[in-house]
Amino acid sequence: MAFNFGAPAGTSGTAAATAAPAGGFGGFGTTTTTAGSAFSFSAPANTGTTGLFGGTQNKGFGFGTGFGTTTGSSTGLGTGLGTGLGFGGFNTQQQQQQTTLGGLFSQPTQAPTQSNQLINTASALSAPTLLGDERDAILAKWNQLQAFWGTGKGYFNNNIPPVEFTQENPFCRFKAVGYSCMPSNKDEDGLVVLVFNKKETDIRSQQQQLVESLHKVLGGNQTLTVNVEGIKTLPDDQTEVVIYVVERSPNGTSRRVPATTLYAHFEQTNIKTQLQQLGVTLSMTRTELSPAQIKQLLQNPPAGVDPIIWEQAKVDNPDSEKLIPVPMVGFKELLRRLKVQDQMTKQHQTRLDIISEDISELQKNQTTTMAKIAQYKRKLMDLSHRTLQVLIKQEIQRKSGYAIQADEEQLRVQLDTIQCELNAPTQFKGRLNELMSQIRMQNHFGAVKSEERYYIDADLLREIKQHLKQQQEGLSHLISIIKDDLEDIKLVEHGLNETIHIRGGGFS
Repeated sequence: MAFNFGAPAGTSGTAAATAAPAGGFGGFGTTTTTAGSAFSFSAPANTGTTGLFGGTQNKGFGFGTGFGTTTGSSTGLGTGLGTGLGFGGFNTQQQQQQTTLGGLFSQPTQAPTQSNQLINTASALSAPTLLGDERDAILAKWNQLQAFWGTGKGYFNNNIPPVEFTQENPFCRFKAVGYSCMPSNKDEDGLVVLVFNKKETDIRSQQQQLVESLHKVLGGNQTLTVNVEGIKTLPDDQTEVVIYVVERSPNGTSRRVPATTLYAHFEQTNIKTQLQQLGVTLSMTRTELSPAQIKQLLQNPPAGVDPIIWEQAKVDNPDSEKLIPVPMVGFKELLRRLKVQDQMTKQHQTRLDIISEDISELQKNQTTTMAKIAQYKRKLMDLSHRTLQVLIKQEIQRKSGYAIQADEEQLRVQLDTIQCELNAPTQFKGRLNELMSQIRMQNHFGAVKSEERYYIDADLLREIKQHLKQQQEGLSHLISIIKDDLEDIKLVEHGLNETIHIRGGGFS
């Protein structure tokens, strides 16, 4: 799954014990439920006892802690984007003093508080009265710049605290809407995601120890078995481990523990502390959203996102059955999504390389197999001929000394008839002889008419001319050197003759 929506383990401001829904991300329950006995999978009862997977507040899963009614006066659907595998947990608000505009799919907790917040923000951006002169106009522009950037404090009045600008404020420009895949697993599959602050190699090398440690976290019950569904690398040297727990009953049957029940157990304070000691930074369920939950999510734009942009994002959704729009607020969220996208691209490339290697190996095997098939066909033909020869010899020896039988005589007559038809001048043999004659004549005339012609490539011809020209220039230079040497030899010879003549005259 490319991006998963999940509620971070340990996020604050969550709904106080909503009922766990079956097969959804959080649920719309309105009652606090506990289990009656240790690790009971029966229908929850409103009792005060707690068990292995009972008696805990279900803080939600998937998109968050549920979309149900909270214990406080807050009816919001989230507190922020979160830091989960997806683009935040859509957690419910428990705080009554929600004064910021941030919070994914959040609703105002108190109308007066929100009204005062909007008034203060408008005053800080348009008409601050902090200095009482023309400098207030400069301060207003500075507050606008901070609001557009999504950081800083907007001072506007000496008697009122400044406005805190966050990236969730409606004036922040660094916002976008992307799309993430929705999980397709059901609650009965029991898949729970644990994010470890460790590398994938470390997790795989210690997978058995991890399974044993998780089994101890579950109380060491012998009827429970922890299984690892998959391990995937995440950015920043983190690893996602998908697990499920199988419960065996005394009669021999087994079933998976529902994801909501397992997640509720992991959200207990003491259990969460043990998971953090193992390196778990986030836990969530991987279950699909119900149609009602999807409808409620799409109808309520996230806090700080323009409803027009949100409606356009829903229209531009390339696959509304598998993708859901999610807001991206700030550079951190954009960077995190980019890292996840790069990680997924690397995994896809690795898988493509493996598939390419498999295809190459299959092609080699296919070539080898085809060669072997051709070889076996030739061998089969040879063995068939040899077998036929052996049968003929055996049949001759077996029939030796016996008179020709009626069926054999009939077969001989048929063979003679076929031989006569083949040898008839107007039949097959005559036609074959005529075709052979024509082929020989065509070959003869073709050999007579054909003349040998050679063609030289133009580039090669230029190279040959250049080479011959260089050879000619070299020969001319050599001839000139020889001529010069001959002249020198003549001079030497003439000098020697004069010397001999002078010496001869002296002696005389």
